[in-house]
Amino acid sequence: MFKKTTLSNGLRIITVPQKSTQAVTVLVLVGTGSKYETREINGISHFLEHMFFKGTKNMPDKLEIAETLDKVGGIYNAFTGEEYTGYYAKTAFSKFDLALRWVSDIYLNSLLPEKEVKREKGVIIEEINMIYDNPMSRVGLLWNRLLYGDQPAGWDIAGTKETVSSIGRKDLFEYMKEQYTAPNTIVCVAGRIEEEEAIEKVKRYFSSMKSSKPREKAEVIENQKKPGSLIDYKETDQTHLCLGVRGYNVLHPKKYAQDVLAVLLGGMMSSRLFMEVRERLGLAYYVKTESDCNPDTGFLVTQAGVENSNAQKAVSTILKEYRKISQKKVPAGELKKAKEYIKGKMALSLESSDELAAFYGVHELLEKRILTPKEIYAKIDKVTSSDVLAAAKEIFRPEGLNLALVGPHKDSKAFDKLLRL
Repeated sequence: MFKKTTLSNGLRIITVPQKSTQAVTVLVLVGTGSKYETREINGISHFLEHMFFKGTKNMPDKLEIAETLDKVGGIYNAFTGEEYTGYYAKTAFSKFDLALRWVSDIYLNSLLPEKEVKREKGVIIEEINMIYDNPMSRVGLLWNRLLYGDQPAGWDIAGTKETVSSIGRKDLFEYMKEQYTAPNTIVCVAGRIEEEEAIEKVKRYFSSMKSSKPREKAEVIENQKKPGSLIDYKETDQTHLCLGVRGYNVLHPKKYAQDVLAVLLGGMMSSRLFMEVRERLGLAYYVKTESDCNPDTGFLVTQAGVENSNAQKAVSTILKEYRKISQKKVPAGELKKAKEYIKGKMALSLESSDELAAFYGVHELLEKRILTPKEIYAKIDKVTSSDVLAAAKEIFRPEGLNLALVGPHKDSKAFDKLLRL
């Protein structure tokens, strides 16, 4: 299924051969993101990700960086989260050497040109503006801020306009030197590869990385004792809301029960909230419930966009379904459907080499272990109706409710009265 190789400098290589594809993906993950930042440099992980496309020792021209893979129809990008940053290239398997050379070059040899640092600040500020102008995206940022407040877990991944404007080239280099170390890096290669050959090629590029340990992230403080709400007043045609509760972290034994619970509530088109909020009441075009689990945080949240005058009705309806599922066991047939849905979706997603690379790489990074899909399927299968009920009873408590909302609502009093179970 996969092989994990750890180099003497601490770098981890994960190889996942896949005979049924014509593609290969090279993904490099570094264990740093917004949770590892300080207030003064909030957004630096994301800023650095942008800068890796602006010139390297071997490709000093940013046009060359883009053209190298464009010329072979490659797919390439990068992403930044709270826990990690990733850089990847996906090509036809015959172009594996090119993909590996390209990813290793931007990861190991980026120059961070001064003129590009200044220029990219404007690009990132426009990205922040874009997110803030999109209520559907904006409410997700509010949700994190509501749960975690003024600490790294509650800050925006992109930072603020003020912090982005103040970050300089020296800050970027220092952060890169501190965080982009071998023990904090995972290189994952998935697709049509010769495994041992791929491992040797990765070693050639990455074995010289320094083995110093990166900085630790700040401990997340959670001390909620009553329902919380956060409203961002905005003249919109729809109210977008996130309503949910704190949950389990990624290593908690009840994590899988929470995953099943989220699917039962709003993870599929036949889920309870989709049928109630959209199909029966016609309140929303989209309504979904997600389970999010990280090493030190976790939550379950339902998000929806509704007509402004229906916002309170939508909140009440969601809470009603929370209440029902925490009071009565889920019928066997409904539970089986949710579990089969999770397994089926995972199986379909893992047909592609990029998803395979992310699956194995992220598991190793977040959990310091890798469970194969079959092992995860087995854990999902073991979830019982009693497990779901117990998890629901534990997380769906009145004092643990949280509501983040974007729309033309000037105060939270009316919504605060609804936050009860």
